[in-house]
Amino acid sequence: MDLKKHIRSIPDYPKKGILFRDITTLIKNAEAFKYTNNKIIEISKKIEFDKVAAIESRGFIFASTVSHVLGKPFILLRKKDKLPADTYSIDFELEYGKATIEVHKDSISKNEKVLIIDDLIATGGTAEAAAKLVELSGGKVASFIFVINLFDLPGNKLLQKKGYETHNLVEFPGH
Repeated sequence: MDLKKHIRSIPDYPKKGILFRDITTLIKNAEAFKYTNNKIIEISKKIEFDKVAAIESRGFIFASTVSHVLGKPFILLRKKDKLPADTYSIDFELEYGKATIEVHKDSISKNEKVLIIDDLIATGGTAEAAAKLVELSGGKVASFIFVINLFDLPGNKLLQKKGYETHNLVEFPGH
């Protein structure tokens, strides 16, 4: 299946110069959504990990399926002030601003291997922050899986340069 046909491109969103790759058109198509989840699960089965983590919010869509099918605990990496218990926080730069993500301090134990899933990798700021949260919690990043890699933006290469394994299902230019 050509997943690119199911991903809508929206120019100048959320700001001028950004070409937003919209997965809502993929997930509203039952066949494309099932195919995407099956491909992510297929990749996940080849990775040794203890827990799956996802970046708010679109990462939750895909990681919850991996958690359910493979019987792995699911960790939420959320925007600032969205988690009720004690958290670790990481501030980072986005392509179009600044943000903070957090994880509960009791979510990841020492040396647990964590698979991180998100819908898209662009500049790498969010993914790198997610890796830092896992490591700050005492865990190790097992791998990253993204539905989309924006190949002409530095995110995927940044993660690989830092020694992280990455996987993606489709590639698009970022602009």
